[in-house]
Amino acid sequence: MSIHKTGVHAAAGGQLDYSLSEPLWFCVQTQSKREHIAASNLRQDAQVEVLLPRIRYRHSTRRGPAWVTEALFPGYVFARFLLPSLLRRVQSLRGVRGVVHFGHRWPSIPDSVIAELRAIVGDAEIKILTPELNAGDSVEVATGVFQGFQALVARVTPRRQRVSVLLDFLGRQTAVELSTNQVVQPGQTIRASVVQSTSSLKRES
Repeated sequence: MSIHKTGVHAAAGGQLDYSLSEPLWFCVQTQSKREHIAASNLRQDAQVEVLLPRIRYRHSTRRGPAWVTEALFPGYVFARFLLPSLLRRVQSLRGVRGVVHFGHRWPSIPDSVIAELRAIVGDAEIKILTPELNAGDSVEVATGVFQGFQALVARVTPRRQRVSVLLDFLGRQTAVELSTNQVVQPGQTIRASVVQSTSSLKRES
């Protein structure tokens, strides 16, 4: 995701533009795996509005497929606040590394992007993903004798909830038929599909 270039607020001589009178959306960088902590602390300030888009999907583990919840944009949350008066307070909160900026330039996020993200994740700020498999998709086998193998979907039979996949076994490509519950898509593939479904993000990329 790139940040809207027309929403850049520059600081003259290292000082913020105190003429800004309306709160805007900014991208806040968080500490690793601390998006929820940063969002919680930001929400305690009545003058700050927060959006933490998350996704929930099936992921392969040693014990088989399990549901996991992750930030849609790992390491980042969105916050709407008045930059000149609240920047220092926002950056001092636990879980926050800082507000994304480039030198003395502080890019804001367009309202249209925030609106589309909210439409995707809803009031709970979480999108539960049950992606449909299609021929050509890359998947990982999550259970059974082929657990951990990477495979390519060759054919999907929705009525029987079965999927035929091609995997490399003993140096040759082998076709195997599995239950759709036995395979999962990689997290990065799922995350990319959500981001690409947002038209504003596609225009900004």
